[in-house]
Amino acid sequence: MIYRLPPLNALRVFEAAARHLSFKEAAAELHITQAAVSHQIKTLEDFLGIELFRREGRGVQLTEAGRSSLPKLREGFDALAAAVETIHVRSAETQLVITAPPVFAARWLMPRLAEFGRRAPDIEVRVVGSSRMVDAGALDSAKLLGDLDLRGETSGVEIHLGAGDYPGFRADRLFSVAMVLVASPDLEPPLREPADLAQHVLLHDDALDLVAHGNAWQKWLEAAGVADRVDGARGPHFSTNMLSIEAASQKLGVALALRPMVDADLASARLVEPFDIEVKPGLAYYLVCPELIADRPAVAAFRAWLLEKAAEPSNGTPDRSASRPATPPTQRTARAAPRRSPAGSAPGRKPRSARRRAAASRSR
Repeated sequence: MIYRLPPLNALRVFEAAARHLSFKEAAAELHITQAAVSHQIKTLEDFLGIELFRREGRGVQLTEAGRSSLPKLREGFDALAAAVETIHVRSAETQLVITAPPVFAARWLMPRLAEFGRRAPDIEVRVVGSSRMVDAGALDSAKLLGDLDLRGETSGVEIHLGAGDYPGFRADRLFSVAMVLVASPDLEPPLREPADLAQHVLLHDDALDLVAHGNAWQKWLEAAGVADRVDGARGPHFSTNMLSIEAASQKLGVALALRPMVDADLASARLVEPFDIEVKPGLAYYLVCPELIADRPAVAAFRAWLLEKAAEPSNGTPDRSASRPATPPTQRTARAAPRRSPAGSAPGRKPRSARRRAAASRSR
C-alpha cells in the first residue's frame, strides 16, 4: 500500500509543538531554531490545507483539527519507535542512567547500590540527582525522560515522587512516604511539646512544599494542633531536603523530612523525631520508564532488583497504603513504634530537670 504522507520531520515538529503548546519549547527539545519550527508547521499546514495552530497573545493553541489529530499521531510515533526497537539488537547494552530526587539517591539508593553492582557487574550505572523528579503527581508525562534519546545505546529510568499518573510509561510503585519532624538530639531548648517550636527556627524545604501541596510546615503544625501558636511561614528556605536535614543535624533549627529517607539518621541517633505526628500526603516513590524500553536487559535487571529492595521490611516504610486510603494531610497518625526521646535529651534517659532533682535528693 502506498501512503500519501506529509514529511515525517514536519509531523515530528508538530507533535512537539502541540505537546508543549510552544514553538520555543519545541525548538529547544528538538535542538532547532524557533524559525525552523514555524517553517515546518507552515509546511505541514500547506500540505494538509488546514490550520493546525492559532495564536493567542504570546502563545499558541491547537485548532480543533490539530487537537483531534494529536492522539493518533502519538500512537503512530510510538508504533514506529517500537518497530525500530524490535530491529535493534540490544543484548550487549551495558549502560543505565538513573535519575532520582537527590534525597532518594543519597539516602536510600546509595546505601544499596553496591549490591546491584555485584548482581549485575556488566551494567555501567550513572546516577543523576534532580529535584525535577519531585512532581507531586502534577508533572506532564510528556516531560518525563525528555533528555533521553530512545534510539541511543543508553537506557534511562527515573524515580519519581508523585501520585502515579504517568500515562504511556511503565510505573512501578516502590513505597509511600510520610512527613515527620526531625531535630538534633542536642537541640536547646528541648522540644517537650509541639508548641515549643515557637522557640526554634523552622527550616523550610522548597521540594517538600511541592509534596505537601503548599506550606509543608503549615500542614504539619495544623496536624499537631498548634498552627495558631507557631508561625509556619518564618525561617530560612533550602532548595532540597538534603540541605534542610543537614541543617537540622547541625542544630540550625528543626526540619521536616520524609520517612523512610531519614530512617538511618533516626536509627543512629544523628537525628531524633520528638513527636509521633506524621502527615501523609498520599504520594509514593515510583520507578518510571517508557514502555518502549521497559524490557531492555539493563532496565529489566534494575527494575527486578529495585522492586525486591523496596519490598524488604528493612526499608522502613513498607507500602501499607495500597490496601487503604491515604490519611488526610491534616490528620494525626500514631505509629506502633515507641515514642522517641525529645530533642535535647539523650535517648533512654530522663530529662535534665528530673536528673537534677534525683541528684539533689541523693545529696540530702
